[in-house]
Amino acid sequence: MDNNNEREFFTLTDEEGNEIEFELIGVAERNGVTYYAMIPVEETEGGDDGFCEYVVLRAEKDENGEDTLVTVDDDDEFDDIADYFDDMFSEEIDYDAN
Repeated sequence: MDNNNEREFFTLTDEEGNEIEFELIGVAERNGVTYYAMIPVEETEGGDDGFCEYVVLRAEKDENGEDTLVTVDDDDEFDDIADYFDDMFSEEIDYDAN
């Protein structure tokens, strides 16, 4: 069965306790670290220009050994993984499709 068309959603809680729903648009592993590219659902529903900015989160274990997603604070690390996702997303676009 082809699962490429299934959309995956996550409800994440920010530092202030606000819950935000995100749609997963990409996963990448770089240097042994897993990164997730996600877009807030409210932007996908409300964007009228067809362009949505995505956020990049890094998978880590918390102090209890639970999986958690955290923001990428290091500028070099963020630039590297954002470039990787940008390249990945641009390869998925078929500019010759009618």
